[in-house]
Amino acid sequence: MWDEEKAKPESNRRTVGMRQHFVNGLVYCTGDMMHFSQYMEDKAFIFQLFEWSMRGVARVILANNPLSGVLILGALVWASPWQALLGTLGLLTSTLTAVIIGQDSEEVSGGLHGFNGMLVSLLMGVCSSAGDWYWWLLLPVFLGGATSTFLYSGLAPLLDKWDLPVAVFPFNMVILLYLACTGSSNPYYPHHPATPLGELESNATKLSLTQLLQGVPLGVGQIYACEDLGPSVLILGATLLYSPLLGSHALLGSGAGTLIYCQGPGPRSVQKI
Repeated sequence: MWDEEKAKPESNRRTVGMRQHFVNGLVYCTGDMMHFSQYMEDKAFIFQLFEWSMRGVARVILANNPLSGVLILGALVWASPWQALLGTLGLLTSTLTAVIIGQDSEEVSGGLHGFNGMLVSLLMGVCSSAGDWYWWLLLPVFLGGATSTFLYSGLAPLLDKWDLPVAVFPFNMVILLYLACTGSSNPYYPHHPATPLGELESNATKLSLTQLLQGVPLGVGQIYACEDLGPSVLILGATLLYSPLLGSHALLGSGAGTLIYCQGPGPRSVQKI
């Protein structure tokens, strides 16, 4: 005869076990995932390079998690395959340059020599007015990625004396030099012209509440020059996976910037929808 009282505890144990497995798997994927780095130590170089590169992708937003990097790269492919290709090439170039010139292995494996190259490549694609799949752009992407690593390795010993991080200083230097050496009429590397000094765009805009709310996750996506809502939400999710605290700070910062823009000079109004 079937005993329902004995069957209930068994089903409850299975449910609890499944929940525990889910929680353990989620915890495994959060934080720095250093256990995954230890697992990859004896693997082939190509697999190690993949892990280092994914950490470099996430390092752009101060996360050190390869799974977050995979999600962010997927978001970039979703938004623009061309931009994702440029970012990946810059990332690989800067990382491999660090390996070739013998940079610190912990910094390389932590992705610290990849994110500047990725940012340089993404901004080169955004600033270019030649459109997508303009193959001439690959040359400055490779050079810019490698140069960012040389600048990082040269600036680190100097700034360490004042206990200052190198951060994105190489990226800023390389992209500014690139823009200064090219222009809107350059035959090979044209980019969008900058707004002339003294000329400002009109601030007479009307924002709906929906647009205002969308601006918060879009502000997070703009760190990777991403302008689409869906990929921006995925980037935010990758940040929350690494650290809920970091993700909440990203939301707060983006939200504060959006509100300040709405309250800035010029006639703006917010319409409720």
